[in-house]
Amino acid sequence: MASIPSRLSCLLASALILGTLPGAALADKAKDTLVYASDSEPENISPYHNNLREGIIVARHVFDNLIFRNPDTGKYEPQLATEWTWVDPQTLDLTIRKGVTFHNGDPLTADDVVFTLNMVVSPDSKVVTKQNVNWIKSAEKIGDDKVRIHLVGPFPAAIEYLAGPVVIYPESYFKKVGLDGFAKAPIGSGPYKVTSVTPGKGVKMEKNTAYWKDSPLGQPKIGKLEFRVIPDPETQVAELMTGGLDWIWRVQADQAKQLGAVPNITVLAAETMRVGFLQLDSQGRAPGSEPLKDPRVRQAIAYAIDRKAMVDNLVRGGARVMNSACFIDQFGCTDKGVPRYDYDPAKAKALLAEAGYASGFSVDLYAYREREYAEAVVGYLGAVGIKAKLNYMKYAALRELARAGKVPIYFQTWGSFSVADASAFTGAWFKGDSDDMAHDAQVSALLKKADTTVETDIRLATYQEALTLIAQKAYLVPLFSYSANYAFTSDLKFTAQPDELPRFYKASWK
Repeated sequence: MASIPSRLSCLLASALILGTLPGAALADKAKDTLVYASDSEPENISPYHNNLREGIIVARHVFDNLIFRNPDTGKYEPQLATEWTWVDPQTLDLTIRKGVTFHNGDPLTADDVVFTLNMVVSPDSKVVTKQNVNWIKSAEKIGDDKVRIHLVGPFPAAIEYLAGPVVIYPESYFKKVGLDGFAKAPIGSGPYKVTSVTPGKGVKMEKNTAYWKDSPLGQPKIGKLEFRVIPDPETQVAELMTGGLDWIWRVQADQAKQLGAVPNITVLAAETMRVGFLQLDSQGRAPGSEPLKDPRVRQAIAYAIDRKAMVDNLVRGGARVMNSACFIDQFGCTDKGVPRYDYDPAKAKALLAEAGYASGFSVDLYAYREREYAEAVVGYLGAVGIKAKLNYMKYAALRELARAGKVPIYFQTWGSFSVADASAFTGAWFKGDSDDMAHDAQVSALLKKADTTVETDIRLATYQEALTLIAQKAYLVPLFSYSANYAFTSDLKFTAQPDELPRFYKASWK
C-alpha cells in the first residue's frame, strides 16, 4: 500500500495536534463558491463528445434531460418532457414543457429537442459513446410542443437513457458556434451555467438564477461551482487540508481513514456503479497480444488475480467483487450461472502451461487511473509468470490507442453513464463498436436481442446467456465495483448517491 508522503503526514499531524488545520481557511463559504477537484479532464465539455465521469458531472449541472429518474425512489418523473406515451414499441411521443429557457435567454422548444436528437444520431456528429444514442432513428415535431421519437427497433431501456446521457442542446446557438465553439462556451438549461472553460485547469460555473421553478432537480443553493483538474491525488488532499479545495473524491482508502480524524473534514465512503475490469485483446491485434488469442491464457489471467484481496485491502468502502461484465444491480445484469474465476494461481499456471506458456510471457498493460490498482494487477500477473509492463496514460489518448487495436491489456473502468440497465455496460464493450475488443458475433447478436426485446423474461434470459458466453471465453475479466471515498469541508452539506453523480445542485453550506 502507498504510504502518505511526509508533506501530508506533517499536515495530518499538525491538524490532529492543534485541532485545526495550519493556515487553513476551510471552505470558500464566504465567497459562496464550492471548489471541487478530480484527477482527469474531459477532452471536450460537450456531453456527447466525452465519456469521462468528470464530463458527465458537469453535464448534469449544466443541461437538462427530458425525463428525470428520482435517485431515491428509482421512479421516472417529468423533466423537460411533461408526459410521454409509447405509441408502439418503436415510437415514443413526448410533450415538451413550456416556459424553460436556455442560459442565453432563448426559449427551449420542441425544435431544440428534435434538433438535438437528430444531430446526435447523424454520422457526422462525432458522438463518443454511440451506445447512448444509436437506439434512436430520428425525431420529428408533431405539434407546437409535441415530439415523436422513432426508434431503430424496440428498446425497453429508452426511458432510462432519456433520463441519463441524453441531454438537450439549443439549436440556434449550436448551429451558430459549431462544436468547437460549443466546447469553449456550452449553453444548456440546467441549474448551473458555465462561465469559463480553461483547458488543463477546469471549468467554472455559476447558479442559473432563472432556472425553471418546477424542475425535479430543485433550485441550486450554492452560488458558484469551480471544477479544478488536479492529477496528483496527494496534492488534492493537501489542498483540501489547507483550504484550497472544498471537496475531493476517489481518496485512497488509507488517506480517507486518516482524513476522517481531521477536524473540520467529513469523509464518506459509498459503493458506486463503476466497475473495474481488464479488457483483453482476444483478437491479437496489438503488438505482443498473440498469447491472448488463446482462451486458456485469458482464463489464466482471470484466475491469477485475487480480486477479494484487492477489494479488502485496496478499494474497500463497500466495494464488491464482480463476476459478470456489468454492474450487478443494473437491470439485466446477473452472475447466476456465469463462470467464476476465484483466485487460484496454481490453476493459472497450469492453464498457461497447457497453452504453451509454461515460462510465461511479456505483455503491455495500459491504465489511466487508480495506478495502485493497476500495479496490484501487474504484481498478480507476475506471480504466475506473466511479465506485464504498466503503461499509464491520459484517458482520451489511451481510448484512441485501444480503438486503434494497439492495447493488449486495458485496465478499464466504466460507470455506465449512471444508466441502471445492463445495456449501458455490455452494449458499450461487446456490440461490435469501436470499443469492442472481442468482436464475437454470437455475443453481439445476443446483446442486440436482449437490448431490443420487450418481454422482460426473455430479455433477462438473453443477457444471462450473453454474460455466460463472455465469461466462458474470458474476453473481459471483471474485478470489482468501485467505492468512492469523498472528503469535504464539514461546512458543506453533501449527500452521496451510488450512481457516482455528485449532485452539487443539491448541496448547501451549513
